[in-house]
This record gives sequence, C-alpha cells and structure tokens, in this order.
Amino acid sequence: MCLKVSSYVMGSYGIYFCINDIEPFCQDELALYRQCAEKRDKELRQRLQDSERKLGLSMPFDQAKERASQLESEVTSLERRLILASGIEGIEGFRQRWSLHGRLTDTKKRLESLKLGMEKRKEDEPSKTSTRKSGFFW
Repeated sequence: MCLKVSSYVMGSYGIYFCINDIEPFCQDELALYRQCAEKRDKELRQRLQDSERKLGLSMPFDQAKERASQLESEVTSLERRLILASGIEGIEGFRQRWSLHGRLTDTKKRLESLKLGMEKRKEDEPSKTSTRKSGFFW
C-alpha cells in the first residue's frame, strides 16, 4: 500500500503511510520528495530575494525606506518571539523555534536584498546627475 500511495502525488497521506509502516521500499520516495521540497523552497526563497532587490531598485526612495523599516520591525518581532519560544519545552517548543528561525532567516535575507537594491540605485543616481553641465557655452 505504501508504494501505491507514494507513487502517485506523494501527498501527506502517502508520507503518513510510509513513515508509519516503515516500509524499506518507501525510503527512495521519501528521499525524492524531500529533495524536491528543498529545491522548491530554495527557488522560492531566491525569487523572494530577487523581488525585494527589484523593489529596492524601482520603488520611490521614500516607499523603499518605509518597506525596509517594516521588514526591520518584522525581524525584531520574530527575534522576540524566538526568545519567548526558547522557554517552551518538548516537541512543540522545537517546532515553534524551527519555524520562527526559518522565518527570521528569510526575512533578514529579504531585508538585505531590499537594501542592496536601494544601494545599487544610489550608486546609479549620482552618475546621472554628474552628466549635467552648468554654465553657458558659445
């Protein structure tokens, strides 16, 4: 049953049966599912970071600064929640800390990407203004 369920969509039921039956022939499917999930997560994180960098490049500067302050406050909130979750024992505490750590890491990288985009725009802007010539030329 494990192989039959797992070979379809690899939904949560398939994994549930594989883990609980502990069938040795399911291990390949579990490993494949884990690799696919990790690859998908990595690609999604990269796309989020690219989007934040592009926002930093294209957004009006005041809105980009406001976005950066929102992300900074989110980082602060997640850090505080992670500290509070460190007092929770057992598997529930571990799950909360693991989840908060992942969200905190992702948010920090998004903030870093946004700031990178804003800095790149700052570097590009002075070159545009330096091409203006002042004075009269005959």
